Amino acid sequence: MTDLAAIQEATDGASPRAILGHALERFGDDLVIAFSGAEDVLLIEYAHQLGRRFRVLAVDTGRLHPETYRFFAAVEARYGVRIEVAFPAAAEVEGLVRRRGLFSFIDDGHQECCRIRKVEPLARHLAGFRAWVTGQRRDQSAGTRSELAAVELDPVFKTSSGAPLVKFNPLAAMTGVEVWDAIRAFEVPYNPLHARGMVSIGCEPCTRAILPGQHEREGRWWWENEQKKECGLHAGNVAGGEDGS
Repeated sequence: MTDLAAIQEATDGASPRAILGHALERFGDDLVIAFSGAEDVLLIEYAHQLGRRFRVLAVDTGRLHPETYRFFAAVEARYGVRIEVAFPAAAEVEGLVRRRGLFSFIDDGHQECCRIRKVEPLARHLAGFRAWVTGQRRDQSAGTRSELAAVELDPVFKTSSGAPLVKFNPLAAMTGVEVWDAIRAFEVPYNPLHARGMVSIGCEPCTRAILPGQHEREGRWWWENEQKKECGLHAGNVAGGEDGS
């Protein structure tokens, strides 16, 4: 049984790199770093600096930008790691498209599409781990991430035995500016879409560039209310546990 209180005490006030180091030391191969192809590449850089073996998992929804796929390859080459890719069930995707078309999420909400293409494949793969690491930050969304803890029990994803995964959010207290300062200082590779104004990067149909002064999440599901701008991967962020990276 995981002693969450002990982990939180050991990482309280620690730097993002130290939090990640504690996670890798405690869980080893039973922990995976979730990589979306955006600025959470900094987590991979920190893991590389720590000199420990680490695993990386990405979800290929089938609708990512071409630049994101090329970025995955660049990260693998830079860090000598093979990204473990989770894919949605083909039958589920085919059924969704046949029933509701390719762009149903614009009129009906993105939850079903995200559930099939992102949440379910991630759940299948995370069941083989005891803990995972995300690149979430509190400043990414005042509506859903402002109370984000650096370490928590995941209310959504579980191990194969049914126990909740331990979820590490080492970058929680960092700002977007601090993350980008670190990326530039370490000369970390990053998705070229960032240079085109796309700060928060997801699937191609649901991501667009933002204007100066706009919040980064305004480029994701821009037709929806701010309180709904989660895909289900971090549904625990949404008040009341609603399905809401």
